[in-house]
Amino acid sequence: MKTRYPRVSLLSLLCLGLLWAGQALAQQAAPAPAPLPEWDKLTPQQREILIAPLRDRWNSDPASRPRMLEHGRRWQQMTPEQRSQARRGMHRFEHMNPEQRDRARALFLRMREMPPEQREKLRDDWKKMTPEQRRTWLEQHRPKDDAPRP
Repeated sequence: MKTRYPRVSLLSLLCLGLLWAGQALAQQAAPAPAPLPEWDKLTPQQREILIAPLRDRWNSDPASRPRMLEHGRRWQQMTPEQRSQARRGMHRFEHMNPEQRDRARALFLRMREMPPEQREKLRDDWKKMTPEQRRTWLEQHRPKDDAPRP
């Protein structure tokens, strides 16, 4: 059985870095936290904290560089609402168990192949389905290169 696990994307690394840096700065800040400055006003140490995880990932996995760069380009083109939705989706995915991740991955791959109108209909239908109906749908619409689960 070939199980696919998503690679950590540029977006998730950036979010993790920002979250970690924000927590580190908040712990060092005075009791009343001051707003963080814009990028150009960050210290070199603050910038290093933010980009080190991304640099390490970039250097350690040359095969993922094109994908990472494309994720960065897509992130730049997103609206603030789309970015917020992406963050919520990543957060939900990170807190799923392996079976839930497999289901989410199968649904995502299937929806990516659909035209927008069909995707919207599936979203509406999905909300109305029971958990058993969803499992049945996922079994019937398993990605072509995915082996059946025991």
